[in-house]
Amino acid sequence: MEEKSYKISERKKDHIDICLNSDVTYKKSNGFEKYDFVHNPLTEVKIDEIDFSTDFLGKRINLPFLISSMTGGTKETTTLNEKLSIVANELNIPIGVGSQRIMLEDNSQESSFKVVRKNASKVPIMSNIGVAQILQLKEVTELKRIIDPIEADGLIVHLNPLQELLQLEGDRDFSGVLNRLEEIKNKLKIPLIVKEVGSGFDYNSAEKLLNAGVDVIDVAGAGGTSWAAVELKRNDDEKNYYFREWGYRTSYSIREVSKLKNKHPFILIGSGGITTFEDAAKAIALGSDMVASAGTILKILDSSGVREVIEFIINLFIGIKKIMFLTGSSSIKELQVNKIMRKEDLF
Repeated sequence: MEEKSYKISERKKDHIDICLNSDVTYKKSNGFEKYDFVHNPLTEVKIDEIDFSTDFLGKRINLPFLISSMTGGTKETTTLNEKLSIVANELNIPIGVGSQRIMLEDNSQESSFKVVRKNASKVPIMSNIGVAQILQLKEVTELKRIIDPIEADGLIVHLNPLQELLQLEGDRDFSGVLNRLEEIKNKLKIPLIVKEVGSGFDYNSAEKLLNAGVDVIDVAGAGGTSWAAVELKRNDDEKNYYFREWGYRTSYSIREVSKLKNKHPFILIGSGGITTFEDAAKAIALGSDMVASAGTILKILDSSGVREVIEFIINLFIGIKKIMFLTGSSSIKELQVNKIMRKEDLF
């Protein structure tokens, strides 16, 4: 057990180091550059009255922004999660912890996750576990071992078949995943969030998740960190380089998955290369109810600290407000209705 936990911790350290010090961003774009906003010269929006506050997982948040799951389970990352939770607490926004797989193996690293709830007592916090791990459980009630210690408001299950395929020690059997997700939802009665880790969703896969009872989908499309690139770098693997760019662009995933809002009540989170207010605004205009970021936040935190991360997120929404003013959108819901077009249609 100890040896297995050590290997998991070492892998987490490798992942953080590679994300911070190597070029593992998708070469292809998130797709937002293909769109532009519809200008409204007769706007009557009062920009100072735009209110971004909304309900998420039973709590009121100030901004529809999620600090996406990054890491946990090592002594070194306790400080990282401590800083991220300070950001979440000050801005009153939700935060997802990194994969808690290690807590199912060994509870000695529990503190690296519990620090998030300690510093952000009132914000929505989400537990996080991989699809391979939920399939290996004898009973889904075992997930309480990761949920209860951080008093989680929701559970993220991340889907990462591409990463597992390229990881030398990866899992490659995901049979029964939809049944297991449905079982988790029925037995644990906790809001269930499913996210990809960079390869996105299409309409059909998202609909299957919603039919299984999933409450929130985070598309996590191609355009940000390529976890395929991370594993290829980690293993010095050149023969599988083709898979570095695998996946649906973020813009496509948002556009397709948002079509399901006519059939299912769910929250759609847009992530995957959200680095500017333009990216964030376009993600919302295409149908996202919230946006999220991990890699960009991690790099700003590492280079400049907590205050710069807070300023980055604040400035995202200052920029979004300006776009809402110019498109005549007084709310997120209004920004989602016919406020964006493909650039080719504007000529």
